[in-house]
Amino acid sequence: MKKGVLFSIIVSALLVSCKIIQPVNPETIYGDGTMTFKFIQLNDVYEIAPLNGGQYGGLARVAHIRDSIARENPNTYLFMAGDFLNPSLLGTLSHNGETIHGKQMIDVMNAMDFDLVTFGNHEFDIGEEDLQKRLNESNFQWVSSNVRHATEGGLKPFKKDLEFGSLPVPDYFTIPVRDTLGNEIKIGFFSVTLDSNPQDFVYYGDVYESADKAYRLVKDKADIIFGLTHLTIDQDRKLAKRLPLVPLIMGGHEHSSMLIREGRSLITKADANAKTVYVHTITYDLITNYVHVHSKLVPIDSKIPSQPAIDRIVKKWTEVLEEKVETIAKNPNEIIYVPKTPLDGTDSANRNIQTNLGELITNAMLLSFNHNVDAAIVNGGSIRVDDIMEGPLTSQDVFRILPFGGPVLKVDMKGSLLRAVLEYGKASRGTGAYLQRYHITESATGDWLLRDKSIQDNTVYTIALSDFLMKGYDIPFLTPSHPGVIKVYEPEISEPATDIRKAVILFMKNQPTAQ
Repeated sequence: MKKGVLFSIIVSALLVSCKIIQPVNPETIYGDGTMTFKFIQLNDVYEIAPLNGGQYGGLARVAHIRDSIARENPNTYLFMAGDFLNPSLLGTLSHNGETIHGKQMIDVMNAMDFDLVTFGNHEFDIGEEDLQKRLNESNFQWVSSNVRHATEGGLKPFKKDLEFGSLPVPDYFTIPVRDTLGNEIKIGFFSVTLDSNPQDFVYYGDVYESADKAYRLVKDKADIIFGLTHLTIDQDRKLAKRLPLVPLIMGGHEHSSMLIREGRSLITKADANAKTVYVHTITYDLITNYVHVHSKLVPIDSKIPSQPAIDRIVKKWTEVLEEKVETIAKNPNEIIYVPKTPLDGTDSANRNIQTNLGELITNAMLLSFNHNVDAAIVNGGSIRVDDIMEGPLTSQDVFRILPFGGPVLKVDMKGSLLRAVLEYGKASRGTGAYLQRYHITESATGDWLLRDKSIQDNTVYTIALSDFLMKGYDIPFLTPSHPGVIKVYEPEISEPATDIRKAVILFMKNQPTAQ
């Protein structure tokens, strides 16, 4: 996929001009005839605290950036372009009797006073009931032009339940902008989300038709219209071509920062987990009816102080996390491994191809028993970090990678069953049932090999695999009662296999690059 311009810590800016929909009456113009306001854009943020030993990220640092900018320009607005309720390590934990499922994000984002957010594909991972809870808890505005709640009564907008009645998520949203001289305009937003996460309770309208409709509805109510999307970059570019008068599309979904010019429009995406944020300075000329967008990528690193009020909330949730992690790893923030090559933990990779992270995990599983094991497999869906893991890694990072944990089992099974399992995983490419493997490969002719030898139907092999797989959730026939299963060994207390995360942590510590 063509990703356009990629930024790390450098600052970039681009100036675009775009004819606006409605002119302002010259008799109402005060001052020099221009208005300036600021957008701060985040997308794909799964963690509230700084990562990699505090090197980057952290929403308290973002809050400091926002407050600093708002002191200079009160017309400063904070946006999230989707994917924030899931996946996260905290989100998988239980607190006060229920799975957290993004509650920590809502808590922090409410305190940060976000102005507008949209759905990402991962918002729907947490299920219908918990998504409704998060909507009800949110104090900020949601918008979506194409996502609908599929109910028994038909398609309806998702909504926030109030004490009396409810507030539906609108197709578009407008914000009035006023300056100190008395000038006032309205800025409008539409929002669309890609249909990459099918759920029974979610309906996705056509991205382009829905955006066109929302644009037509808002164009007579706003002086400038912006996009807040969660699409692939190719979809964003196509959308920009269809709506050429939109000066800026703030997007999500890709995890690497980019700034792309498509016609007279800018498409921007920040780095995932708030490694960076985009700060957009928009200047609207009330006389010529043009808008100028100046976009600056700001790194969120240890040089930026944390806003105290937000930091207190983050620390409250961090304590909850550390209590859970310490049951497996005594020093969760200890650096245990520095990979020579970044580890690919993205969903798209681990559910479609063999990855270096999948190989590392299954290698650790194989070595987690006191006795010999022939090979190891794990379902790609158990890898939940959806990120590229690079730089120094801690035990807590392992929990981010494998938040569900659980024991590793050692299973004696016939080759015929093993081959059937591998074929099922191959046929499930694109889903969580796709299998990551160690010591198992596929030949050019499609033959399955274990340690470079063809798997024989009547030979019994000892395979390390996650207990989740043996419950038949991803592969329905893979259960202890299958006739091809000869014996299932539970791990001994002395073995790292008692928890897959413990096995991976120990494996990382024993690698040459461990710190």
